[in-house]
Amino acid sequence: MDSFFFRYRNPLVLLAVLVAQIVGLAVQVRHTDSGRNTLDPQDGPGVRLIRLWASEAVTPPERLIHSARIGSVWLWQNYIDLRHTQQQNQDLQRTIDRLRLEQAALLEDAKQGERLQALVDFQQKYIYKTVAAQAIGSSGSDQSHLFYIDKGADYHLERDMAVITPDGIVGKVRDVFPHSAQVLEINDQTSGAGVILATTRIRGTLRGNAIGQPQIIGILADQRIQPGEQVLTAGGDMIFPRGLPVGAVEKVIRDPDRDAFIDVIVKPAAQLDRLDEVLVITSTDTHFSPQQQQDMAASDALKGPEAADLLARKKAAAIMAERLPGLTDPNAPAPSQTPGQPATTPTPPPAPKILPAAHPDRFSPGVVHEPVPNQPVSSKPESTRPEANGTAQAGASTLKPAKSSKPPAQIAPSKPAQPKSAPKPSTQGSPQPAPATTPQGAV
Repeated sequence: MDSFFFRYRNPLVLLAVLVAQIVGLAVQVRHTDSGRNTLDPQDGPGVRLIRLWASEAVTPPERLIHSARIGSVWLWQNYIDLRHTQQQNQDLQRTIDRLRLEQAALLEDAKQGERLQALVDFQQKYIYKTVAAQAIGSSGSDQSHLFYIDKGADYHLERDMAVITPDGIVGKVRDVFPHSAQVLEINDQTSGAGVILATTRIRGTLRGNAIGQPQIIGILADQRIQPGEQVLTAGGDMIFPRGLPVGAVEKVIRDPDRDAFIDVIVKPAAQLDRLDEVLVITSTDTHFSPQQQQDMAASDALKGPEAADLLARKKAAAIMAERLPGLTDPNAPAPSQTPGQPATTPTPPPAPKILPAAHPDRFSPGVVHEPVPNQPVSSKPESTRPEANGTAQAGASTLKPAKSSKPPAQIAPSKPAQPKSAPKPSTQGSPQPAPATTPQGAV
């Protein structure tokens, strides 16, 4: 060993000096954040170069050791040590199933709470007395639309009581049992309800068809009925109160049996296939909630000053009517009335007098015409009788109306009449001639 150092002492000394110089430079030189080496002390702080070299030399082995440790742990936990994994999976699966059931139950309770809240709000605001019931079963047949509720005679339910929801009508009570009742829906073929269209005000009867759709029958064809029009209860069937929502018009079809009539298919407002809670109207007497009673009392209190103001205005109007001139004379004596007799009605004013016509004829009002008696029919034509024709012409010239605006003295005298007067013309409906006047001095 001595011979080695002695033999290579010069290279070893040189190598030692170079290493010491490199180490000294590494201690003095700093490696800045920008990635450059510097000896200027005014530059920012950095990492010594020797420290950087040492870190770069040690980091790869450390990274390798760390990766090997993580891989070994993962391999052990996921592939080797799996003794209790199956039991844990079963426990977790049971927990998930239980949480799912609890979530479904809570969701159903929340929905039921919302429905009950809406039902209670509607029941409090509705003016008629109602009983809340829950649907507990159905008829089990597609041809009949019936369901059962959990309220019966113990809650004073009776036949033909209306069953409704906040959305619209549902049906009526068909049969009543001690603790339950059977309800007939409006889409059954044996049901019936009086309805009215909200816009056109056309009335009809609502009942179900063969496929379970509510329809209005007995309506004449009318182009004003359009899809989407609201349908309300008419109140004429003495079961459903007036004004309850029934549904909306879905479509209009022709009645196959009667050409002049139509059937109106109605989309019900209530969900008849998903009923849970309903209300049964037990009394149609007006029932107001405490809040509504307070509102009415407050309205009456506010109405007091308005009523007093209206009464004062009426009194002022009456005083002004007394002071202003009128058609009736206040100083005129009152009409005498015998006690025990009904009051006589005032005599109506006389009708206006009709003025006579300037040129009256048989169509003028006030002219009286006497019917002309029938004359025997002569075989000789009337035109060949000169005497009759002349006399008829003379009589026709002396015709005058029964009422004339001229005095009798101003009428011009006619020709003297023949000793034997000719028979009157046989023209029916002609005016009767007046007797001829004889001038003074004539025999």
